Amino acid sequence: MRKALGLTSVGQILLVSDALLILLGMLLAEQLRRALPFGQAISVAGTELPWPVYVLAEIIWIAALAGWGAYDPRRIHRWYAEAGTVLMGSATGTMILAGVLYLTFREVSRLEFVYFFLVTVFLLLTWRALMRLYFRTVGRGRAGSENRVLIVGAGELGLRVAQVLVQRGRWGYHLLGYLDDAPDKIGTRLHGHDVLASIREVAAVATDRGADEVWVCLPGRSYERVQWVVSELEKLPVRVKIAPDFFSLALVRARAEVIGGIPFIGLRDPILTRSQRTMKRLFDSLGSLILLALLAIPMLAIAVAIRLDSPGSVLFRQKRVGENGKLFGMVKFRTMRADAEALQDQVLVETPEGQVIHKLPGDPRVTRVGRFLRRYSLDELPQFWNVLRGDMSLVGPRPEMPWLVDRYAGWQRKRFAVPQGVTGWWQVNGRSDKPMHLSTEDDLFYIYHYSLWLDFKILLMTPLAVLRGQGAF
Repeated sequence: MRKALGLTSVGQILLVSDALLILLGMLLAEQLRRALPFGQAISVAGTELPWPVYVLAEIIWIAALAGWGAYDPRRIHRWYAEAGTVLMGSATGTMILAGVLYLTFREVSRLEFVYFFLVTVFLLLTWRALMRLYFRTVGRGRAGSENRVLIVGAGELGLRVAQVLVQRGRWGYHLLGYLDDAPDKIGTRLHGHDVLASIREVAAVATDRGADEVWVCLPGRSYERVQWVVSELEKLPVRVKIAPDFFSLALVRARAEVIGGIPFIGLRDPILTRSQRTMKRLFDSLGSLILLALLAIPMLAIAVAIRLDSPGSVLFRQKRVGENGKLFGMVKFRTMRADAEALQDQVLVETPEGQVIHKLPGDPRVTRVGRFLRRYSLDELPQFWNVLRGDMSLVGPRPEMPWLVDRYAGWQRKRFAVPQGVTGWWQVNGRSDKPMHLSTEDDLFYIYHYSLWLDFKILLMTPLAVLRGQGAF
């Protein structure tokens, strides 16, 4: 069987190329220090980096990049996720290397160290961009450069798997087409690929088309059919993968594990890995402490304005639904009359589709100061205390009220798979202008594409969204 370039070999190529590029980065940094006028002024004539420094840089940077998942193409199929992974891994490797050099080779030029970081990051990102360009153009069309995949089943599961496969095609997958027993589907074209034949012809089609892998995507009720397909393919040199039809039950992602030799699929496992959760929590704790300190005086002024504007407490506490459906008390500056909860039924609007819209412009319950606070999201500032407590995160889907969650469809509950946040993808892409069901789609986009890099991007976009005041009322 033809040797195909799969995910594992792509990761190996990246690892070997990174090792060479890190070495090249150190050599170029040394030359830049000598060639540039500023570097010549501060460098010591005849000094060269000792060879152990090269070894340390290689080991530390490769380990840091691997720790951030830079060699697992399944986790970095989006270009911006890969760029963020490379930047975070490079920054981590740089900090660790700086500490090691401080204890060992202090004579290394600080300017050369900066050159090394900038040049190497540029080389790593450029190489990955060229690889993506290759797989998207030349590599995709070359025989033997891809895993040729045949999908058994053109139902909902098969089409969903095909969509994922096509999205990751530049990393070595090529979809040959589908097989399905439905007569009306055979010969048709679904999502750009043909339904080639019935499932009973799986062995013949796999052979004729030169398939490397056959992915079985049949519904759970087709257990006997799955067994038959697997037995037919045992005679052929193809790899067989089965996509269990359980994923519609999962909140976001299902993970497989083996316990005592028995495979299990976790349907409600947390989406964040332990390292991602740790990094997110550290960032939230540090960020909320800094923000609370910087905003202490403005928050005091807001509290005085609220008290002078209308009777009632300065702060407003309300039960909200957090990660995994856990209830917590969210704190905000009060922006409505003290009896606003009792008047809630008078302002609710239900669409013909049954969707509830509970935030409307011109809400009579909002106070004068409250309207200003809402326009610029100043009423959200006390939530940094919720972040510090661990109830919320700086970035994530907005925590919703329990009575609204009770009206959610099953797919909408997936938004609780990550910590709920002060700001999020919905907030920087339209805010309250979108009804509840569309905001949930934005939240799911964030969940499915989660990365620390995306968190940073949302935080950078938030001030502009706040200043525009679009959709805030």
